[in-house]
Amino acid sequence: MTETMEPGHEARVARSSSTEVTTAEARQALGRYGEDVAERLLTDEDHRMVLLDRNWRCADGELDLVLRDGDVLVACEVKTRTSLAAGTPHEAVTDDKLARLKRLAQLWAEQRGLRPPETRIDLVAVMRPRKGPAQVDHVRGLA
Repeated sequence: MTETMEPGHEARVARSSSTEVTTAEARQALGRYGEDVAERLLTDEDHRMVLLDRNWRCADGELDLVLRDGDVLVACEVKTRTSLAAGTPHEAVTDDKLARLKRLAQLWAEQRGLRPPETRIDLVAVMRPRKGPAQVDHVRGLA
């Protein structure tokens, strides 16, 4: 990092683009890891959900995983952390986030002409410590 000073302005930190890309890539890789873990968990022999979509995006946001659990449409938010410095994965899902996820699930279904009898919002919280296996918590029915 280098520090630069412009006349009349406070010092600011200029980062090389390679550092920013590396940080962004690491964050994306961590997110992909968590989504892979969640997908394997939810589609395994115990859970038996069917994956319908992954990383679906529209102008209003993104759904990490869209699944079918019997007749129920499930929009699953995946939160992955390496530490608790930013809070638990569970704390990241606020009431506003839940409302947005509900809207996104409805939009996803509408775009496909689907009318599921029930829609559910789940969370898969993944804690990936530096050493040892990841800890995974599936919370069904946040909303």
